[in-house]
Amino acid sequence: MALPDPDGRDSERPRTWLVRHGETEWARLGRHTGRTDIPLTEAGRAQARAMAPRLAGRTFAAVLSSPLSRALETCRLAGFGDRVQVVPELAEWDYGRDEGLTTTQIRTSRPGWLIWRDGVRDGETIGEVGRRADRAVARIREARGDVLVFAHGHVLRILAARWLELDPATGAHLALSTATLSILGWERETPVILRWNDPGDS
Repeated sequence: MALPDPDGRDSERPRTWLVRHGETEWARLGRHTGRTDIPLTEAGRAQARAMAPRLAGRTFAAVLSSPLSRALETCRLAGFGDRVQVVPELAEWDYGRDEGLTTTQIRTSRPGWLIWRDGVRDGETIGEVGRRADRAVARIREARGDVLVFAHGHVLRILAARWLELDPATGAHLALSTATLSILGWERETPVILRWNDPGDS
């Protein structure tokens, strides 16, 4: 008996392929990188190029990216720069006055701080990021085929939560490393995670 397709290709509904951008210096150091346009490191560019064979031969109805250069460069190096559509809703969480700080630094003045519970100073609320993710999900679900998305850690975790029709804060449970591939899809009419945080090493 044939096993079910682990990536859900037997579904007629569009799947969402998510790529978190390659390494940046701030990502390597654990600094919150929202709207600061930090470039990829050389290691990040190598990670992005390594994504190309993982996506080769796939057919996508649309390729979407955050407007920030680290996502767009990952998209280009992965081989999709000629057809990418920039989507402002896919920009990373605006961290306000917490931009550039690590969790350890933030906790010196706010002990026990968790971004998912406590939010950021003078930036976006998690609800605002969730509403952006909802608009992106709605656009993806209108596509006539799979959609490839290049974006950032927190916004992709929130997008996945909203794909599952869960509270945006559920993204706290979906760790997501740089240069990983994830797939959101369906089990019959139920939205599900088909693959998550896959670095492609095996």
